[in-house]
Amino acid sequence: MVQKAKILLVDDRPENLLALEAILSALDQTLVRASSGEEALKALLTDDFAVILLDVQMPGMDGFETAAHIKRRERTRDIPIIFLTAINHGPHHTFRGYAAGAVDYISKPFDPWVLRAKVSVFVELYMKNCQLREQASLLRLQLEGGRTSADEARESAGLLAELSARLAAVEEQAEALSKQLDETADAAAVATAAHLERKLTGLRRALDALEPGSGSVAG
Repeated sequence: MVQKAKILLVDDRPENLLALEAILSALDQTLVRASSGEEALKALLTDDFAVILLDVQMPGMDGFETAAHIKRRERTRDIPIIFLTAINHGPHHTFRGYAAGAVDYISKPFDPWVLRAKVSVFVELYMKNCQLREQASLLRLQLEGGRTSADEARESAGLLAELSARLAAVEEQAEALSKQLDETADAAAVATAAHLERKLTGLRRALDALEPGSGSVAG
């Protein structure tokens, strides 16, 4: 059974958190609330998250500060952050969001369908990453253990092929998404596509390293 992904919702207003939960409940993932930047950072110490929805305007530590802390931590720096804001101070304010490490910046009121669709992309990518990491780890253990029987060799080759096929499917989805986003010529689209590309490139390199003859696996 595949474990559900966790989505972190950060907003100081309970009604906003309730609205986000209503919008994202259809994704059937685990939604975790945080009512402040400090509370969000505490949650990130112990749990892994697929994506963070972060309100910009909060008392105390605001969204920009919170994002800066998240990006400074080794454990959390690669988690996608989607900023949500009820204020709009123009391009400079939006640029500050991207500079803080956001992959998207959405103004309230937002289209619930659009928000859910964007979050689902990162959830899907996270789930694929988890599956690929688990299977790659299993394969690496087999190879490093020197299990060389014909049946095991065939099993390893089959697993590699399955991993490659799964990654190819995600790459195809990401390519289609990038083309769709490129049509909007939007800064958020560029940031989202770039993040996806970096993630997939890293996964493809890791998988290629497992191929026989790559020399990356200890004998």
